[in-house]
Amino acid sequence: MGETIIGYAHTPYRPQGRGRLERKKGVVSSNSERKKIGKKTINSLKSGGLTERIGPRMKKLSRRRFLKAGSFVGAAAMIGFPTIIPSRAFGANDKIVMATIGQGGQGNGNMRAFLAPESVQVVAVCDVDSKRMDAAAQVVNERYGNQDCRKYSDYREIMARRDIDAVTVCTPDHWHAVISVAAAKSGKHIYCEKPLANSIAESKAVRDAVRKYNVVLQTGSHERSRANARYAAELVRNGYIGKLQTMYIQMPTVEAHHQQIRQFKEVPPGMQKIPAELDFDFWMGHTPVVQYYKERVHHQWRFNLLYGAGEMSDRGAHVIDIGQLGNNSDDTGPVEIKARGWDDQHGIYDTPMEFEFEDTYASGVKLVGGTVVPEGTSPGGRGIKFVGTDGWVFEHIHEGTLEASNPEWLELIDENGPLGNENRELRKQFKVDLGRTSSHHGNFLECIRTGNRPFADVEIGHRSCTVCLLNMISMRLGRAIKWDPVAEQIVGDVEASNLMMPFWRGSWPLA
Repeated sequence: MGETIIGYAHTPYRPQGRGRLERKKGVVSSNSERKKIGKKTINSLKSGGLTERIGPRMKKLSRRRFLKAGSFVGAAAMIGFPTIIPSRAFGANDKIVMATIGQGGQGNGNMRAFLAPESVQVVAVCDVDSKRMDAAAQVVNERYGNQDCRKYSDYREIMARRDIDAVTVCTPDHWHAVISVAAAKSGKHIYCEKPLANSIAESKAVRDAVRKYNVVLQTGSHERSRANARYAAELVRNGYIGKLQTMYIQMPTVEAHHQQIRQFKEVPPGMQKIPAELDFDFWMGHTPVVQYYKERVHHQWRFNLLYGAGEMSDRGAHVIDIGQLGNNSDDTGPVEIKARGWDDQHGIYDTPMEFEFEDTYASGVKLVGGTVVPEGTSPGGRGIKFVGTDGWVFEHIHEGTLEASNPEWLELIDENGPLGNENRELRKQFKVDLGRTSSHHGNFLECIRTGNRPFADVEIGHRSCTVCLLNMISMRLGRAIKWDPVAEQIVGDVEASNLMMPFWRGSWPLA
C-alpha cells in the first residue's frame, strides 16, 4: 500500500500510464532556506548573486608562469583535447582547497579519496545530519592533526567562501542539480556523484551551468576510469568484435539492500519523531512535504521516485555509462526507448525492483537489459556484454574483470579460466586509444590543474543519466517513447515530456 504525499496529489509509478499528475498550489517553501546563514548572503541569493567568481583569490602570476599556463592550454587545444580555461593557475606546490557536501557512505568514501593526496586540502564538510557532519569533520581533523575543519549544515555557506576551489556533491540524487549549479555559479569545480540528477531537466541545467561558468565537473561514474572498462570499449571501437549490434545490460537486484526493500509491503505504522540531529525539511528541499520515516532517508531514499530512480539510475548509471563509451555515443543517446517495470509497491518505496528495457540508437545498435538474468546466461552477474558480428566482450561491473569470445584479446588471470585483463601488447595496435588514468579522483584533480575535460565530463554524465531516466519515464507510463537526442526533447508525447521536470517546492535556483 502506498503513501499520501502532503503538498500535492501524488501519482507514483504508473505501469499502465493512466491519469495525470495533479498538483495542489500553495505549497509552503522550506523554512531552512532562511536558516543559519547571514543576511548579506541571503540577500545575495535572492538577487541571483554569487554569479561572479567566488573561488580563491587569484595569485599574482609571474610572466613565466603565465606564459607556461597559456602555452599548455594552447597546445592542448591544437592536439584536439577539449579544454577548460582554469579559473586560476595552480603552481606545482599549490594545494587544491576542497569542501565535501553530503557525508553518507559514498560521500565519506569520496572524502577519504581526496584526503589522501598532499596536493589537496579539505577544509570543510557539510550535511543536514549533524551526527554525520561531526563524524566527517573528525576524520578530516585526524588526517591533518588539527581542529581546523569547518562544519556547515547549509551548502550555500560553502559557496560563499572565496578560498574553496572545488566541492564534492554526494547528497541524495534530488539535491545533485541545485548544489552543482550553485557550485558552478560560484566558480567551484565539482565532483558530483552519479546519476548527475533525478530528472532530465535538472541534468541539463547542470550541464549548461558547468559550460557557462567554465568549471570542471567529474561525474562519479568511476567504473569508466577502470583500465579494463576502457579496454573493452577500445576493442569495440577498433572493430575487434566486428560491427556492434547489441549491448546487453545485466543488473540483478539480489543484494541485501534490495531484499530489505522487498520486505516492505505497507507504509510504516504510526508517527516517527524526527531526530534532533536531522534537518528533515532541508533534506526534502524542493520535493513535496512528506511524513518523516527513518526508512525514507540515508541510503534507502533511492527507491522513492521523489529522490531517486531506484536501480535504474543507481547501478544503471554505471553500466549504461560503459555502454555509451563503447558505442561512441557519449554526446548523444537512443532515439526509441521501450521499458517495463514491476514489483514497485513497497510502502514508501515506489521504484520498480524488477524491470527490462530495449533502447534503439539511430545507428540501429540496441541497448537491451534489465534486472532478470536468465539462468544459464554466460557470462552471468552484473555487467555489460558488447555483441558484434564477429565476437563479443563482457565486463563485470564493480569486479572489473573481462571475458571475451577470443581469449587472446585478454591477459588471462588464470590460463584455465575465462577471466582476464586488458592485453597491453594488443592495445599498442589500436587506432582508437581512450587513454588511462591512475584513478577517477586523480583524473578530476589533474583536470582542475590542466583545464582538460575529465573522463566523466558533465556532458558524458548528463547523457548517461538521460538514458536511465528515459527508461524510467517509459516504465512509469507503460509505453514506448521517442527521443530526439539533438534537441533533447521527447517527441510527440506531452505527458512523457511533463515527467522531464518534477514538481518543485520553494525557490531553489537551477540557473
